[in-house]
Amino acid sequence: MHARTHAHTLNQSQTQTLCVAVKMGLVMGTFSMQSNKQDRTYRKDKIDDDFELSIVCHRPEGLDKLEAQTNFSKQELQVLYRGFKNECPSGVVNEDTFKQIYAQFFPHGDASTYAHYLFNAFDSAHSGSIKFEDFIMALSTLLRGSVREKLTWTFNLYDINRDGYINKEEMTDIVRAIYDMMGKYTYPALKTDTPKQHVDAFFQKMDKNRDGVVTLDEFILSCQEDENIMRSLQLFKNVI
Repeated sequence: MHARTHAHTLNQSQTQTLCVAVKMGLVMGTFSMQSNKQDRTYRKDKIDDDFELSIVCHRPEGLDKLEAQTNFSKQELQVLYRGFKNECPSGVVNEDTFKQIYAQFFPHGDASTYAHYLFNAFDSAHSGSIKFEDFIMALSTLLRGSVREKLTWTFNLYDINRDGYINKEEMTDIVRAIYDMMGKYTYPALKTDTPKQHVDAFFQKMDKNRDGVVTLDEFILSCQEDENIMRSLQLFKNVI
């Protein structure tokens, strides 16, 4: 590894920033799952194959349909729904609630901006709220999807204006949001020009044809060339 140069591989702190974007997409899901691991005795209860829906305002799709659309089993979907319902009894999450949940994980920083971008990534229908179906489809991709599917989801997170490209302004906004979220625990210590340095390094590596924007194919290729980024995609592989 020491023989590699920074011309070919992002340095540790720069790679860390991109890895955070991937990992943080999973926090809400892992929180829901971890909070329910201690309450799995319900599996032995007399529960229908569908969800308990008596107290929710939004009725999610049936288990069979969600099982067919995702990489989760019925049992796993039940675990995930219990966690989702505990956090969001109405069956939907608006952006303010999403930010409140997310802020619990970053008490020393300001996660609101990053949570805003993440909320938009989960809210694929642009409805202003996240339903269980939205949540579970994204989580299925991030936890059980192929490498390309995971990286495509992350690309869409960076592509704030959804034009199919990542420009420097978009990447700078995401990088600054990550630093704000990490707060005083940002490592190395944040300097005023650090986000710009990281964005410049990302574009030096990812913008293969030097046209000022990063395409999906350029993004995926660059990530696949970086061992640290690829390793980060595997961290939550067996979380359930």
